[in-house]
Amino acid sequence: MKRLILDGPLIVGGGLAGLSAALECAPRKALLITPAPLLDACSSAWAQGGMAAALAEADSPALHAADTVAAGGGLVDSAAARALTDRGAETVAWLAGLGAPFDRDAHGRFAVSREAAHAVARVARVGGDGAGRAILSALVVAARAAEHLDIWEDARLLALIRADSDRVVGAVVERAGRRVEILAPAVVLATGGIGGLYAVTTTPVALKGEGLAIAQAAGADILDPEFVQFHPTALDIGRDPAPLATEALRGEGARLVDRDGGFLLGADAEADLAPRDQVARAVHRAVTEGRGAFLDTRRAIGDRVARDFPALFAAAMSAGIDPRVSPLPVAPAAHYHMGGIAADTDGRTSVAGLFAVGECAATGVHGANRLASNSLLEAAAFGRRAGRAAATEVAAANGPRLAPHIGAELTAAALAQLRQGMSRWAGVERDASGLGRLIDLIDRLDADAPGAPALAAARMVAEAALERRESRGGHARSDFPATNSEARHTRLTGASLPAIPKKTAA
Repeated sequence: MKRLILDGPLIVGGGLAGLSAALECAPRKALLITPAPLLDACSSAWAQGGMAAALAEADSPALHAADTVAAGGGLVDSAAARALTDRGAETVAWLAGLGAPFDRDAHGRFAVSREAAHAVARVARVGGDGAGRAILSALVVAARAAEHLDIWEDARLLALIRADSDRVVGAVVERAGRRVEILAPAVVLATGGIGGLYAVTTTPVALKGEGLAIAQAAGADILDPEFVQFHPTALDIGRDPAPLATEALRGEGARLVDRDGGFLLGADAEADLAPRDQVARAVHRAVTEGRGAFLDTRRAIGDRVARDFPALFAAAMSAGIDPRVSPLPVAPAAHYHMGGIAADTDGRTSVAGLFAVGECAATGVHGANRLASNSLLEAAAFGRRAGRAAATEVAAANGPRLAPHIGAELTAAALAQLRQGMSRWAGVERDASGLGRLIDLIDRLDADAPGAPALAAARMVAEAALERRESRGGHARSDFPATNSEARHTRLTGASLPAIPKKTAA
């Protein structure tokens, strides 16, 4: 196997978190790897709503943090939330300085809109519903121009390398059909979420939680994997992935109705701006009860929808639906994973030398239910912190190492079965019977593809969901509808690794 030894960090993932970390490694040399060209196969580029930050005079980091805590179902780390919101305006300004074309008002200030569970308007947008791709495009340009950064756009993570029971010292990747062993003083995982484990998702289907599974196999702890956020308004037009109808539409007054025009969450003007978990359950029940669920933009937005929300308008029109004339059929879709690799606000995990940022990490800022548009802020703000921290790591990458464990590959047919099972039994509403069926399915698939990372990630979600006998945030159990008085986390400890034989060669 070919071996490459780096002087600086290895960053795995080319979304907003990975690029932010990579840029902040400077002047330390770094290598960023991604399995697809930059801007492809990452959720950051698909984000529509924007970036939450206290930018308006009526807002403050403290109020933003309070909204974050309130939305998180009792599991938000308040110190982490404040660490995030304190950096909101600074992060937006940093991105704007790199060329991110945030919308401005007539006075040149950042234009902000309101989304669900935010007390005030604080979401900085780009072109109405094109924030993610525009922001990421600016970072891609900066990364390609950065002299300290090398980029591989054709390399896939297979395993992490452990030097002993205490430290990650590199990774095994596949590039052009060949395996490469990369040794580095630090590895930063920015591998994204788990939406591709579900049959109905708004994220790239390539994101199957493999970073979580690979990190746990290397000894890293996993936090709260059962908490999956389902976006309530994915366009129900038979696409995979499902196009997203951004929450900003409801922020401007669009309403959720059934096929008879009845309000799904009540007639109050603020009803549709409840936290996402509540809205998703209302939409789910309307669909399963046969009443249908629709997003009606006609009165509140009208003809402006084509100009102000071009991505949504194009997706709807491509399916033969004109939102200026007809309500849009919607359904909940897997959208964001609140759980992930346990990490602090600098990205440090339970294993030395291993960092995690973005959606694959669980830093405590999202709790059981992520506040809308906090994800892009977390990716950039904590990504920058992780890059700076990883660049200080100087541990030698030589010495005895454990043989990395590389799991099997799932066939396309097996993955399709898994995705259907996850949507059916670990979706918006769950129960013990369905979760048991899902675990049985994972067992059967694992017999043919032992150690497949996607199966390991799915198992984390299913088993943790089965053990959490309550409903909280994004985790809803129809057989345990009440919320326990005590809010507790789920922590899955990393794999128990064997000792390195004394005679193992370096």
